[in-house]
Amino acid sequence: MYPFQIHSIALSTFGSLIGPFGGFFASGFKRAFKIKDFADTIPGHGGIMDRFDCQYLMATFVHVYIASFIRGPNPSKVLQQLLTLQPDQQLNIYKVLKTHLLEKGLL
Repeated sequence: MYPFQIHSIALSTFGSLIGPFGGFFASGFKRAFKIKDFADTIPGHGGIMDRFDCQYLMATFVHVYIASFIRGPNPSKVLQQLLTLQPDQQLNIYKVLKTHLLEKGLL
């Protein structure tokens, strides 16, 4: 299977099994504050939040999923992490990278 298909299966599984519970979470939140609707934008249906509560849960999951599993390493973040190491650890990484690049003929 292609990575796109695996990610699609993960997202669609979450969306169909867990996504609908966003309405239950929103109802519990409203009951905790003793309110019936989030707003009166749509008379008889509550506010915009009442129409899209499942989508908010799904959007949060998609953001976390993409940030955790899909985005590749960010070179600037890798450099920031390297700069936090001790000088001897940085030298060790430099030596390993230099050896690797020499073997590949890039240096």
